[in-house]
Amino acid sequence: MKIDKSVLKKLFVLAAGCILFAWLVLDTARATAMFRTVWGLFSPFVVGAGIAFVFNVPMRAIERQLADIRKAGFRRVLSIVLTILCLVLIIMFVFELLIPQIRLTVESLSQTIPVFVEGLAAKLVVMLQDHPEMRAWIQETLNLESLDWSSILTEALGFISNQMSTVMGGAVSVIGSVTGAIINMVVSIAFAIYCLARKEILARQGRRLLYSLVSEKHADEVIRVLRLTNSTFSNFISGQCLEACILGCLFAVSMAIFKMPYISLVSVVIAVTALIPVVGAFVGCILGAFFILVNNPIQALTFVIMFLIIQQLENNLIYPRVVGTSIGLPGMWVLVAVTVGGDLMGVGGMLLMIPLTSVIYALLREFTDKRLAERGIPAEKLQNQPPELSTHYSRTQQRRERQRLQKMKQKFLQMQNQMKK
Repeated sequence: MKIDKSVLKKLFVLAAGCILFAWLVLDTARATAMFRTVWGLFSPFVVGAGIAFVFNVPMRAIERQLADIRKAGFRRVLSIVLTILCLVLIIMFVFELLIPQIRLTVESLSQTIPVFVEGLAAKLVVMLQDHPEMRAWIQETLNLESLDWSSILTEALGFISNQMSTVMGGAVSVIGSVTGAIINMVVSIAFAIYCLARKEILARQGRRLLYSLVSEKHADEVIRVLRLTNSTFSNFISGQCLEACILGCLFAVSMAIFKMPYISLVSVVIAVTALIPVVGAFVGCILGAFFILVNNPIQALTFVIMFLIIQQLENNLIYPRVVGTSIGLPGMWVLVAVTVGGDLMGVGGMLLMIPLTSVIYALLREFTDKRLAERGIPAEKLQNQPPELSTHYSRTQQRRERQRLQKMKQKFLQMQNQMKK
């Protein structure tokens, strides 16, 4: 009996998958440790690929503007340099606005809070003097005179000395982690620049490898899905940036109407933080309210109320239409993707789930159209208001109704015949 190689290959893959799944379930701790080790090795390159993908969106636009430069290599290097320079200038501009204002706000609060605390303490002393029964109750409740302050101080000093070694060890660990993160970031940025400079070569090498491993039909389908994914993610990044600019302009206009301070600072902060879908603007709200609170607490409260109103408008109208339209995803599914992604993976899940849902939505739509065409479903059944459908129950009811009417007709004819006789 000759065994088909394709069947044998499928059985082998199925058996390997079952063994891998059983190992993951039965030895979760070791599988997790191995996954973390592998991720630690390849994470700089994965992050670098993600950075290259994001940087490629503005780099393509800059490279199109430099189309007059005939030397492709020089044009590519110049577009990469200009892209990095633009992003660095934007980050520096945001920090130049943000850091001085945070410093001034903290200094103002450091001067205001002690005065507030002194006034509160003075009011508390006057209240205790006016209400001696409250002072007596506090003294009885706390019983401060019976406390052994020397032993408490000795225990506190002993606790602090015992914790110093732990703190020092933690500090060394933090320094090591920060150093490792810096090294990984440098490697990621270098890898991203390499990917941007040689993206056509890398794409060609990937296609050659894919066509050498799988059949041409499956390779064509994989490349089609990858191109759809690339287009969707690129449109998502562009739409997200456009939505952030719209939200920043809305806050600038609204704050100007209510004559609030720090219009440019708060608008820029909200626009930058709004790059994180749906929830990012709340960070900008906290910072904006913190800045305005120093000058006028009433205006800070007004700003929070204004933020909640604009946020509802943005979440329900602007964001689903701007971002949803750019990636071909209806607004309802944008909200679902943001909610599910945030619950699963936090902020990163929000950024990833929206374009991923758009890709799944497009592929599912193609699959549905193909299946409907294969099954020959009438077009009138797929309209917004389909005609009344005929089911087995409805056909049975119609047959019984026809039989009843036929019997009534026969009885009527019999009655007519009898009357004639």
